[in-house]
Amino acid sequence: MRSMLTLARFNTLALAFVGAVLFWWVGLPLPFIFGPMTACLIAALAGMKLQGFGAISVGARTILGVAVGASITPDVVHQLPQMAASLAFMPFYVVLIAVVGVPFFNRVCGFDPITSYYAAMPGGLQDMVIFGGEAGADVRALSLIHATRVLVIVTLAPIVLVHFYGVGLSHPIGAPMRDVPLRELGIMVLAALVGWKGGEAIGLFGASILGPMIVTAALSLGDIIHMRPPAEAILTAQLFIGTGIGVFYVGVTLRELRNVVASGVAFVLFLAVLTAIFTELVTLFGLSRPVEAFLAFAPGGQAEMTVLALVVGADLGFVIVHHLSRIVLVILGAPIAAKFLIPATKSHDDHP
Repeated sequence: MRSMLTLARFNTLALAFVGAVLFWWVGLPLPFIFGPMTACLIAALAGMKLQGFGAISVGARTILGVAVGASITPDVVHQLPQMAASLAFMPFYVVLIAVVGVPFFNRVCGFDPITSYYAAMPGGLQDMVIFGGEAGADVRALSLIHATRVLVIVTLAPIVLVHFYGVGLSHPIGAPMRDVPLRELGIMVLAALVGWKGGEAIGLFGASILGPMIVTAALSLGDIIHMRPPAEAILTAQLFIGTGIGVFYVGVTLRELRNVVASGVAFVLFLAVLTAIFTELVTLFGLSRPVEAFLAFAPGGQAEMTVLALVVGADLGFVIVHHLSRIVLVILGAPIAAKFLIPATKSHDDHP
């Protein structure tokens, strides 16, 4: 069994590299995300045995946490009060998603109430799957729905950014490793490990990103660290993110494609409309530039939105603060929702 897993992981890594190189050679955007994602997605749907990288993939996300934390400077902190007005839109955004999404998944798609809630809520993929599983939801359905949400958003967001907002996807994501002092590299590695494991120890959601972000932000504000992780490290994180999205579809059946994945795609269309509305509102009120507003309200994962913010040169602080507020609202709302939904499910089970 162990040799099979090792072979599956070797095949997955080889596919990811081939996809990245092919996309880079052709000149397609974000080759280190889209190349591995596309290659692994096609292979997964074709029935190939693939295997995720577990802690390695999680560890790769710490690179993005460090990148965000290094971008939090005293100037960004001074801008926090100015973000309050746009942040005030976030509760309405989340409530609208729940009001439409839960009935959609429950009554239209036929999922049970708990699965419907966690499928609709735009929290982190892992968080929603874990919390939903603990509440009694269909974990396989949640995994596919949220993977589909991330897949579609990661695919469409760059198109929107380029064709509607006129930005490029080639902004420097970091200095080459040879230009980053060894002292700063060492501090970044330490901040990533301490933040990640320390965050897990205290039960911090999204610990692999938020923990390193918090530690590195403190170092940045303390004038100890002055650079982002090197470009090579950020590209490595992109490769594992893209691979992880594709691997989620391993073992998917035609029935799941027709019922679960199709439901996820249909819901993302609603999310796209809602994102466009809130982006326009925030922009019209003069609370943000259009690009930052779009990235702040696009309901993708933290890691994926961080990468997009980096490659377009957006204000990382603005984007991440809004995503954190969305995820906090979703997580705080989960126990309240479960209180009402669990009795409904038990009642349904008692009266078939």
